[in-house]
Amino acid sequence: MNNTTTSTTTSLSSLSSRFRRSAKKNNNNKNNKKEATGIFHQREETRQQQRRRRRRSATTNAAASGTKTEGEQLHLSALEQSELIDDTEDFPIDANTKFEPTIGIETHVQLQTKTKAFCGCQYSYGANANTQICPICMGHPGTYPKLSEEVVEKGVQIGVALNCKIREVSKFDRKQYFYPDLPKGYQISQFDEPLCEHGNIKVVIPVEEGGGEATIGITRAHLEEDAGKLNHVGGSGNVSTATHSLADYNRAGVALLEIVTEPDFKNGKEVSAYGQELRRIVRYLKASDGNLNEGSMRCDVNVSVKPVGRKRFGTKVEVKNMNSFNAMARAIDYEIERQEKLYKEGRGDEIVQETRTWDDQNQRTVTMRKKEGLADYRYFPEPDLNPLVCSQAYVANVRKEMPELPNEIRDRYKALGLPNGDVQVLVEDENLVRFYDEILSANSSRSSEEKEVNISKQAANWLTNDLLAFVKNEKLATPYDLKLNPEEIAEFCFLIENGEISGKIGKDILPELLLDGGSPRKLVEEKGLMQISDPKEIEKIVQKVLDMNPNQLEQYRSGKTKLKGFFVGACLRESGGRANPTLTDEILMRKLEE
Repeated sequence: MNNTTTSTTTSLSSLSSRFRRSAKKNNNNKNNKKEATGIFHQREETRQQQRRRRRRSATTNAAASGTKTEGEQLHLSALEQSELIDDTEDFPIDANTKFEPTIGIETHVQLQTKTKAFCGCQYSYGANANTQICPICMGHPGTYPKLSEEVVEKGVQIGVALNCKIREVSKFDRKQYFYPDLPKGYQISQFDEPLCEHGNIKVVIPVEEGGGEATIGITRAHLEEDAGKLNHVGGSGNVSTATHSLADYNRAGVALLEIVTEPDFKNGKEVSAYGQELRRIVRYLKASDGNLNEGSMRCDVNVSVKPVGRKRFGTKVEVKNMNSFNAMARAIDYEIERQEKLYKEGRGDEIVQETRTWDDQNQRTVTMRKKEGLADYRYFPEPDLNPLVCSQAYVANVRKEMPELPNEIRDRYKALGLPNGDVQVLVEDENLVRFYDEILSANSSRSSEEKEVNISKQAANWLTNDLLAFVKNEKLATPYDLKLNPEEIAEFCFLIENGEISGKIGKDILPELLLDGGSPRKLVEEKGLMQISDPKEIEKIVQKVLDMNPNQLEQYRSGKTKLKGFFVGACLRESGGRANPTLTDEILMRKLEE
């Protein structure tokens, strides 16, 4: 019994001792891991600081020497330039301080390709959950990524459209972070050697927003893969009230181009205009459908404020989850106001580098999560992908195959003398641009047979107003669904511009033409609506009107010159709207002054 007890006690004591040793070993491992992680973060931060110092030094030396060296092309971003100078003490903040915003945008454009970025899976929005996945995009052991050629082509197209420098050699990196919808536990992206960099885009503020133009710098545009999507279940359907979340990995691995701007925006109007112009570009290129509601284009806004004149930027706050360009503008206005208020109340330390989400229902931003620094991502080169090489010849070939872009079309239409409002409407839709150009082309063919008549303004005016209104009211897909084809519209505009019918007659016959189609000239001839342009005929009409209205004529000659409009209207009625308005006005004035 005693032996047994002693044996048991010894055995338990031995186990207890073994557990203590094991626990101590685990704690040592944890401490070692923490220490190793800390060392890694320190090294990573050191590497980043060294990279920035090299860039700054190379740029400064190149500028000082005036020579075009490789270092000269290592442009510093506005943020890096801001970090060179710490002038915060020169700008004390109080309740009367005036602030200026610093605004930049990061846009994820989902590339419209046949497959995902690194595997053969297709992707279509709205498909049943987890039906468009494979071992590669799910990150199974033993699988290797293979870069899609189409992804590179679309990325280069957008880079060229944004006037970026396309790197001859770029590389992919692993961006490490854990999130339930990221199956691999890391994202294949591009860190310090992106595909595109140092570009710019000219944006046009809509006429109804006051008009004007702005040039926005593009810091970089890099390729990467998308994560999956979490569907929050229970509560009100958002992450804060959901009881659980379901992961859909269909989107995981879909090709993205992330476009990062310089902080060149002055207000929400410019931000909205930039988003719209970028969407036009990717749609013209057929590189993306740019649909915000389906997540094909996702814009994150970075906002900070600083005293007017200070060079050092304020603390940057990122705002996500804006599903319209108007929402972007409202989120920016709110965030600027929030930050200014905190600074003026002496609570500037409450502004931290974080990610906030836009609450459209309550029109405010709310904290989502603290923003991770670069070191937290633990970037390192993707070992399973070779560097990406885009030769100058390849880029030139891609450029050659690209269609005409919105800004080029805008310049071409302005050269025709079109009003800004008409240009804005036309450029918004690629189908409208093509339809309008076909109208002008049809008129050029007509002008070679008859006399040359410029219908550019007439065609733009009728297309962007009456014809487009009919397309929308009848719920037609494009202007090509009209019963009037470009050749017939060209003929219609020719008749008006050439003085064969008046604009009023054009307005009267257009509904019939839109319903039945056919030749405008033939309809005008059948109805006997050709404009009267014979001076003798018009003089007879004017004289008859004056003879029928002697009292009004006497009043006019006594000084009531506003009666001129009465006589003009009477002449047009007498002619059935067919008298040439310019010639009628000229002859009428001569008769009234006799």
